[in-house]
Amino acid sequence: MQHGGKTVFGAAVGILMLETQFPRIVGDMGNALSWDFPVQYRVVTGATPDKVVRNDPTELAELFIDAGRDLVRSGCDGITTNCGFLALIQDEVKQALGVPVATSSLMQVPMVQALLPAGKRVGVITISATSLSGKHLAAAGAPLDTPVIGTEGGRAMTEDILGDKLDIDFQACRLDMIDAGRAMVERHPEVGAIVLECTNMVPYARDIRRVTGLPVFSIHSFVSWFQAGLLPRGFPLELDDPRWG
Repeated sequence: MQHGGKTVFGAAVGILMLETQFPRIVGDMGNALSWDFPVQYRVVTGATPDKVVRNDPTELAELFIDAGRDLVRSGCDGITTNCGFLALIQDEVKQALGVPVATSSLMQVPMVQALLPAGKRVGVITISATSLSGKHLAAAGAPLDTPVIGTEGGRAMTEDILGDKLDIDFQACRLDMIDAGRAMVERHPEVGAIVLECTNMVPYARDIRRVTGLPVFSIHSFVSWFQAGLLPRGFPLELDDPRWG
């Protein structure tokens, strides 16, 4: 017998979305077809990319908490967000919501670091290296000296996403990401794996892997792992199997 208490069942992950208008291709966190499992969304009205990345997102914490509570009421067992810079509100949101919260892809940095051999470090590719501070890294549990490469000054990635444009040149964004990956390994040969801060970078993760030869972790890998804990896969108990004796 299944216990009640929820409105929606089977969609354990709730995603808090910034208020945007730019298109989202498959792979982007905001495209529901990117996921192999059902998710629920809520838009945090007033939380624009520019406000969250280039300003202080802690001023918007209550907006995220209110939207998160709505997701929890509707049946979500865990909450995530669609901007890595929201690591700054991780503690406040998780305490307020009372469920597991994974605000930022950057939270993977310590976990990935534990996988690497001595002498290798995790590098981060971000949509704004000028905005990503030690506070963001510390909030995610990442070392303050983590190598960081941004896509500012590129063809489209930073300008189009943070500018919230109605049309985006995704091929140009892909080239920006390839350039960032190459810059990472050229400037930081000690990097043994890459974490993508921005949730819009997921469609280019394989491109980064190809040009750098390094493992690449993103919000997609993080939330897929997160969901696997919230709603573990079931396996049949084949108790009639002769191998049980």
